[in-house]
Amino acid sequence: MNTTSTAVPAAQPAPAEDAPSAAENRRPLARRVRDWLTAFGFTVPALVLFGLFVLLPIGYALYVSFFNWGGFGAPSNFVGADNYVRLLGDPVFLGDLWRGLLLVLASVGLQLPFALAVAVLLNQKLRGRAFYRMLFFAPYVLSEVITGVPFSMIFAPDDGLADKVLGAIGLDGLGGLWFADQDWALPTLFLVMMWKYFGFHMMLYLAGLQGIPAELHEAARLDGAGPWHRFRHITLPLLGPTIRMSVFLSVIGAIQLFDLVWVVTQGGPDHHSETMAVTLFQFGFKRYQIGYASAISIAMFLISLVFALLYQRYVLRRDTEGALTSMRATR
Repeated sequence: MNTTSTAVPAAQPAPAEDAPSAAENRRPLARRVRDWLTAFGFTVPALVLFGLFVLLPIGYALYVSFFNWGGFGAPSNFVGADNYVRLLGDPVFLGDLWRGLLLVLASVGLQLPFALAVAVLLNQKLRGRAFYRMLFFAPYVLSEVITGVPFSMIFAPDDGLADKVLGAIGLDGLGGLWFADQDWALPTLFLVMMWKYFGFHMMLYLAGLQGIPAELHEAARLDGAGPWHRFRHITLPLLGPTIRMSVFLSVIGAIQLFDLVWVVTQGGPDHHSETMAVTLFQFGFKRYQIGYASAISIAMFLISLVFALLYQRYVLRRDTEGALTSMRATR
């Protein structure tokens, strides 16, 4: 009897892992180079525009600030740092610094809390809240000229609408010269600024408030926390990044304020509502002292730059680090 034997195949050795080829080693490097070239290609147009319209004017203003130049022809009368020495001894410019500080303090201490209060109110379930949001935000959309001209008539001395309204309700003593009074020009100007700009900050706060999960407030309410405690321990901490950015924008805006002041008071009476930007315009385009005006512009730039760097370093650092950590975690 013949028996057929089945051949058992011999066990094949496990294939050894192929050593990574040179092409695979080069692939990550090629990908990184391609990514860098792509990013560079997208950023070059922005860098060119930034250099032409930001860095070049700043450099030219710095160059011109060392000349006594009236704006005609090429700068030729080199005076060194005389414009800056004059700047530090100019009572008008020193007054601009003081008035700018007062506007910053009033904006941060009055305008922003008022905008936050209105934002918290309009974040509730109120009938017609969309209309009120539009109503409060509308002044920010208007141009400074459209804002300034009516208010210059409202606060006109003696026959302005403000004096007539106060007289109609028996408060004649509260009326006055408003913009024409040296003591009241700056506070009256701040009222106009507050009406004009608080809607912008209100919308910032509304956006931040709507990003806070409602479950946190509901859980705190179930635990017995009152409205103030919920606002103090939930709303304010989570709204912190928005508040810090709002403060930054408010301070920079106060430092660079020009158009509204120029339309309403032109810095008067007797420089009592003047800002650094208005002084710059007066010397540069009214008196044709371009060298001195350039020194003022460099001073404004340095003040804004130093504030921005310090604010970024000591206030916004936690927000930027948190954003970077979140971005890395999502990769």
